[in-house]
Amino acid sequence: MIPARTVGIVAKARLYAATPHLVEIASWLEARGIEPVFETDTAALMPESTSRAAAGKDALVGRSDVIVVLGGDGTLLSMADRIAAAGVAIPILGVNFGSLGFLTEVTLPELYPALDAAVTGEAHVEERLMLRASTGRAGARFSDDLALNDVVVTKAARARMIELHVHVGDEFVTRVKADGLIVATPTGSTAYNLAAGGPIVQPNVDALVLTPIAPHMLTNRPIVIPAASPVRVQPQMDARDELYVTFDGQAGFQLQAGDEIHIRRADRTLRLIKPSTRSYYEILRQKLKWGER
Repeated sequence: MIPARTVGIVAKARLYAATPHLVEIASWLEARGIEPVFETDTAALMPESTSRAAAGKDALVGRSDVIVVLGGDGTLLSMADRIAAAGVAIPILGVNFGSLGFLTEVTLPELYPALDAAVTGEAHVEERLMLRASTGRAGARFSDDLALNDVVVTKAARARMIELHVHVGDEFVTRVKADGLIVATPTGSTAYNLAAGGPIVQPNVDALVLTPIAPHMLTNRPIVIPAASPVRVQPQMDARDELYVTFDGQAGFQLQAGDEIHIRRADRTLRLIKPSTRSYYEILRQKLKWGER
């Protein structure tokens, strides 16, 4: 990392508890000759008497050397996907409000040591694998989306069970009869994948996870595949079916009969700033309450 001259700051929407911390972060940065730029909705959390530079999320990516996120994992995901879409390598520092997050793992007491390491270029940065999902419709590319955690194909809440044909590379793997399918990165293995009974995969493992959601066949189980293997999902639909594809739970759309979702590792990784005080296994123990009764 190189020293930062501009730091983008994003807080969870309507997180009023962050206001005093936003004021302090801005003052701390300005005292070191670093310009703070607030995401537009985050700037609205600042006291009216303060005048701060502000930008929309997409514009913020273009102006920042480092981005600080205050909130939860969802807030960080919304910025991660924008950074990847912009094709830049801006590192993110995630600061959690509430319980420890898997992505926003810096706690408030750790904020300024972690921020100091980030802006001086001395922080430890992990490269996290991301997914690119292309949806084909009527013989053409309908959409192209990025995800840090997962790509999920699922039925509507009140719809019937769905059937998905899954290929890995050129090989047919299985017919999934379930409520849906999760294609997760190692980072996303502790998100929806974990709730659906999928395995936890350490972030530096070069792999993807395919996990059925509430499968209606006892033989359907999660499978771990090489990250270099492209995945193709073909929903088997008729007029009664209502299916959706979502990306990190941040964006998505309804599928139509004949659609195909092609998922592969993205060309770029996400750069996630890690505090030096806590290992991945410590996070798992704290977050999942391992060893507690």
